[in-house]
Amino acid sequence: MTISKKMADFLNRASWIRKMFEEGARLKKELGPENVCDFSLGNPDVSPPVKFFKTLQKISSENPTGVHGYMQNSGFDICRKEVAKQVQKFHEIDITHESIIMTCGAAGGLNIIFKAILDPGDEVIVPSPFFVEYVFYVDNHQGILKTVPCKEDFSLDINAIENAITSKTKAVLINSPNNPSGAVYDEESIKSLAELLRYKSKENNKIIYLVSDEPYRRLCFDGIKVPPILKWYDNAIVTTSFSKDLSIPGERIGYVALNPNAKEYSPLLGAMILANRILGFVNAPAFMQRVVAECLHDCVDITIYQTRRDKLAEILNDAGYEFNMPKGAFYFFPKTPIQDDKKFVDILRQEHILVVPGSGFGAPGYMRIAFCVSDDIIERSRDGFKRAIDKAKELSD
Repeated sequence: MTISKKMADFLNRASWIRKMFEEGARLKKELGPENVCDFSLGNPDVSPPVKFFKTLQKISSENPTGVHGYMQNSGFDICRKEVAKQVQKFHEIDITHESIIMTCGAAGGLNIIFKAILDPGDEVIVPSPFFVEYVFYVDNHQGILKTVPCKEDFSLDINAIENAITSKTKAVLINSPNNPSGAVYDEESIKSLAELLRYKSKENNKIIYLVSDEPYRRLCFDGIKVPPILKWYDNAIVTTSFSKDLSIPGERIGYVALNPNAKEYSPLLGAMILANRILGFVNAPAFMQRVVAECLHDCVDITIYQTRRDKLAEILNDAGYEFNMPKGAFYFFPKTPIQDDKKFVDILRQEHILVVPGSGFGAPGYMRIAFCVSDDIIERSRDGFKRAIDKAKELSD
């Protein structure tokens, strides 16, 4: 075999979202896009804010010396200073630009974090369901991802996390609003988790970091707010991107914020900045740093996603699916009417509806439906969702 055994295994494990996306492309070509309802990919379709385009034009017309050259690996100070203001607002903590590292999206952020903190065999605990790429990000740096179940409503199960902590635990990784469940962890849960990690860090005589991956922080519905993380736990690291709130995932721009009160602040910050370079990112894209520095207070129109959520909830409810109403992000994660989620996803595929089985997110018996699609696609899916559940009932009888 010309590729490594590990990568061959990863190709099989990582393929569900991509498989369904590629199947959607095939069906659209065969049947016409107007006859396919593709909910497989979490690719935001809402247009970026108007200011983003105006800023693009303004920045591209300027030509100051050196802005397209190498820079310090943590990014431009002017951008980091603006980001620090946003972090201070979101996390209710005093923080300066020195604690900010501009990254190639949240994926880049997670990789520099894990490169900096993990020794071979260290464990990272993550509540399930979880974003499948976490497995690979942790493995990239010789760590082990250890999953724990959430509660039935996808809220944090603090007892399950406590039972999973061992002497090998180096971090707990959370994602709120959550992909794929749409859950938002409330402030009491965050405070309880922080208290647990303080206790366990002292008990094990080693720091257990809290890593928060939050690219959907600003995509919340019904007035819900994501609670601060840095406020409640000193040894916390936040990473995010502008992929969802500015709707620019292809630009690969985000940041890491390290709590300035972290116990090993200076070596950890230095390690992450070095990781940004030696992992090959070098620095976040220079042009996009200058753009987002002027667009931090802007956001896509979240009411578009909320309207779509409400419409799809009506469709799923009328068809008889069991689900928790998503509080944020742009995903539904309903139970499949039969336990074999892959089989039910195939039944939906026969109805020309593409979703992703929950097995791909560590939660068999569920499926992820991404509603970052047009209103027309959502409405066209109504009859197919109903026929699929009727077929599943026939199989169960």
